[in-house]
Amino acid sequence: MENKELVLPTHIVAVGGIVINDRDEILMVKHWRQGWVFPGGMVEVGENLFDGLKREVMEETGVEIEVGEVFCLSSNTGKYAGYNGVKEIPTKLMPDFICRAVSGEPRPSEENSESMYVPKEKVLDMITEPAIIERFKAYLEYSGRPIYMEYITQPEFVMKLKRTI
Repeated sequence: MENKELVLPTHIVAVGGIVINDRDEILMVKHWRQGWVFPGGMVEVGENLFDGLKREVMEETGVEIEVGEVFCLSSNTGKYAGYNGVKEIPTKLMPDFICRAVSGEPRPSEENSESMYVPKEKVLDMITEPAIIERFKAYLEYSGRPIYMEYITQPEFVMKLKRTI
């Protein structure tokens, strides 16, 4: 029997948060590459999902949050060329959570030029990335059971699966 080395798959785990303030507005950030998005980002090694989301929102906006329930679980199953010295971006798994703002005022950061609260009904008018649009629609459609989506974003957005779980 041949001794073959097992190569484990590589996935990025990222988290997103629909952060709601006491006026029922949604926290949005203007990302340098994606345009307007809700805050979030990659979970670091040794970090749990909740702490990763709290850290990402604080870094990006200066807003402290309380993480609530998950409303969407997305898989971007496409791989594509990287940027900023990264050779290839692997597949991603992204749980999105409903969050409440606890303290702090939105401000820009190294990752975005603007952060602000937006009335819920105006959010879809701001988002241009198809995957972000679909993930926000999952929030609007949330009825107590999360939505699972599988899609690819490059070379163009293709929804492969969408269902309630």
